[in-house]
Amino acid sequence: MTKTALVTGASRGIGSAIAEALCEEGYLVCLNYEKSEDRALEGCSRLMGRGYRTMTYRADVSDPGQVKDMLLKVKEKLGPVSLLVNNAGVSCQAQIQDLTDEMIDRTIGVNLKGQINTIRYAVPDMISNKCGNIINIASIWGLRGASCESLYAATKAGVIGLTRSLAMELAPSGIRVNCICPGVIDTDMMAEYDDVTKKQLAFDTPMGRLGTPEDVAEAVRYFAKEGSVFVTGQVLTVDGGFAG
Repeated sequence: MTKTALVTGASRGIGSAIAEALCEEGYLVCLNYEKSEDRALEGCSRLMGRGYRTMTYRADVSDPGQVKDMLLKVKEKLGPVSLLVNNAGVSCQAQIQDLTDEMIDRTIGVNLKGQINTIRYAVPDMISNKCGNIINIASIWGLRGASCESLYAATKAGVIGLTRSLAMELAPSGIRVNCICPGVIDTDMMAEYDDVTKKQLAFDTPMGRLGTPEDVAEAVRYFAKEGSVFVTGQVLTVDGGFAG
C-alpha cells in the first residue's frame, strides 16, 4: 500500500523539516501552505531533486471547503492520506483584555479548528483501509500555560484533548493518534522575540539551547515508523527539559 503523507504548514520551519524526514521514510508527501508559496515550491523542488515524489497545495486549514478539496486532490495525485501531520499554526501574544475578535477567530480557526478540519476529511479513507496515523503538533504552552499567550495556550491544550479523545475513538479502526509538544524552537515564529529574550529562553532550557525544527521532525519520524505501531494517545514533549 502506498504511504502518503499530508503535512500542513510545510513551507518552512518545523513543517519543512517534517516533510523532509517523511520523504526519507518512504512517504509520498504533500506540502500544504497558505501564504509562503515561493518557499513551499522551493522545498518541493529540492525534495524532488533528491528523487522523492512530492506536491504542494495551497489551502487555509481553517476553511473546511479548502481542506476538503485538498484531501481530494492529494488522493488523486498521490493516493489516500495514510499519515496526517497537523503542523499549521499561528502565534498570538496579547493580554486577555487586548484580544480582538479577529485574533480570537484566527487563532482558534487555524490552531484548533484547522486540525479538526483536516482530520475529519482524512479519516474516512483511513477507516476504509483500517489503517491510519495522525500526528498533531501542539506546544508545551498547552501543557503549562504562558503569560500573555492565554489564547494560543488554550488552542494547544485543545489539540492535546483532541488527540487523547480521538486516540480512543479511532483505535478500533486501526488508526493511531499522537501529539508532539515542542518547546522553544528556533523558527520564524521566534522573530517577534529580541536577542535578550531568546538568550533567556535558552538559559531557561535545561539543555542550554533552543530546539531546532529537526528535533521535532525526529519525533514525528518515530511516530511515523512501524516500530511505534502500538503507541497511541501519547503526548510527547520535545523541549530540552523546559517544561520540567
